Amino acid sequence: MPDWVIVCVVLSLLISLTTGYVLYSGLLSDITVVTGSPPITKVTFAYKFKQGPYQGSAPLFKESHRIGPKLTCIGVFYDDPKKVPGPQCRYVVGSILSEGDNKADEELLKSYETSGFNVFSFPEVTHVVTTSFPLRTFFSVLLGIRRVYPRLNRYIKERRLCAHPFLEIYREGQIQFMAPLARQGDFYVPEVRPAERSLSEQEELLSDSDISGADSNSECSSGSGVLLSDSRETSLAASSSRSVPIQDQGDRNYRGRSSGGSSFKEPDWEQIGGQQAEREDSNKKIPQAQEWWGAVGEEE
Repeated sequence: MPDWVIVCVVLSLLISLTTGYVLYSGLLSDITVVTGSPPITKVTFAYKFKQGPYQGSAPLFKESHRIGPKLTCIGVFYDDPKKVPGPQCRYVVGSILSEGDNKADEELLKSYETSGFNVFSFPEVTHVVTTSFPLRTFFSVLLGIRRVYPRLNRYIKERRLCAHPFLEIYREGQIQFMAPLARQGDFYVPEVRPAERSLSEQEELLSDSDISGADSNSECSSGSGVLLSDSRETSLAASSSRSVPIQDQGDRNYRGRSSGGSSFKEPDWEQIGGQQAEREDSNKKIPQAQEWWGAVGEEE
């Protein structure tokens, strides 16, 4: 068999495997943004606070997962990196110790505290903006962040909602994204001082909201850029491949959505962080107009 034939066969095989891997990771997965019940109830979690570009969150995810490998990882991102300089962006990363009325495991709690983690609780709220993305490979994290945040942003802007901060919850083969529509101040850890809010802007946003029955104490920031334009995707790479946009499918209740029975593979946080950092440097050479075309094309 000629060498060129062997080379063609190998290249075809590699292309097929790569395409299959990317598709399996969620390249064409449907993204349904909804307003409804949150994917989590009241939670107590261990966390570390950090200020800086969001690609720096990967090592914290890895550290938190190492201490409690069976626990659900969570990240909370407070600032819009298109409005707030990277070094000033604030976020926390950690693991959920307990949910609802359950109590945290004392040994795990001590392990996290010994490693320098703090402990905080988030309340359960009645309404959030939320969606999910399959978590099957480490590349699922990159695809999910790249594809989901433009959809969340568009959904929130079109309905003139006040939704912040943005939470990412990694569990059961899914990345669950949510932004509370009420009691937002309760989702700010002590290290993050909420920006000053304009009461008039808050009332205007609430009056234009299409949420019926939502909590009445929604809090909107007028200066910190908490409504993420493209959010965490500013830490990711641009790619030239494109796909046909999938339309949002209305305000169905989110609770109970499954991952379709797909197998779960814990993402390699260290590998993700390294790729994010490399692509952060390469993105500086890309013209502004092309900055956010995304791994699957521009979602907006």
